[in-house]
Amino acid sequence: MEPSLDIDLLKTFIAIAETGSFAGAAEEVGRTQSAVSMQMKRLEELVGRPLFARDGRKSRLTADGEHLLDYARRIVRLSNEALSAISHPELSGIVHLGTPDDYAERLLPEILARFSRTHPLVQVDVECKSSGSLVQETMAGKLDLSIVTCDNNALHGEIIRSEPLVWVTSARHSVHEQSVLPLAASTPSCKWRQMAFDALDESGRPYRIAYSSANSLAVGAAVLSGLAVAAIPEIILRPGMRVLCEADGFPRLGDFHIGLVRSPQRTNSAIDVLAEHISDSLARIDRPMMAAE
Repeated sequence: MEPSLDIDLLKTFIAIAETGSFAGAAEEVGRTQSAVSMQMKRLEELVGRPLFARDGRKSRLTADGEHLLDYARRIVRLSNEALSAISHPELSGIVHLGTPDDYAERLLPEILARFSRTHPLVQVDVECKSSGSLVQETMAGKLDLSIVTCDNNALHGEIIRSEPLVWVTSARHSVHEQSVLPLAASTPSCKWRQMAFDALDESGRPYRIAYSSANSLAVGAAVLSGLAVAAIPEIILRPGMRVLCEADGFPRLGDFHIGLVRSPQRTNSAIDVLAEHISDSLARIDRPMMAAE
């Protein structure tokens, strides 16, 4: 009989790939570091190939490890979907979900498509607003749950992903080389906007607001047209954008957090299952290439 891949081994393998170390993976999967090492020894024996190479204190994947990682993620995802479908076969109802439009455009389509395949009787109504408005409406019971940009404390929800903010310009223009940097930015309440302003002020780089819109598609269009530079999450990079780094004369922006806020007044099984699905999906989603073409 052909050997089979154990789901627990694959989950630990994915955790090592995402944290970059056996110690980090041990904390994530709730095992000792020695137990994690034994698991990976067993996995390498099963596939008959070395999966890891040491890089200082970090563990990086070999070419075979990178190849296996794609399969591992698909296997674990399908396993989770199967368990969810069997555990909640008759799950139905309406879930009112809030999200900023940038997350709705770049992140939600795949996440909601997988949820719909598993729970076809659940209707998800999506409302796009600013994070501040979404928190207020969710806490007031107008929305069931919301994906929001939040601070370190995440007073009204839980942090489900930390993401680097990056400077972007058009891959076909050189607007970033202007002496007074033209910026495309969102409204004054936007956390990304304030992080960009603070970084430029601290570095002493002159700038001006060339384009302002509450709509992320409009901000992205301003960047792609060569009108301005913007600060956006790495996770929502678009084709045609180029990331600017310190070598280009741009200060580091640091990370921000994506949180999930749930209404204390509205709860049911459909809301619970969708919230868990969103949290797991955002925690596992891959980052795009640092330069999009």
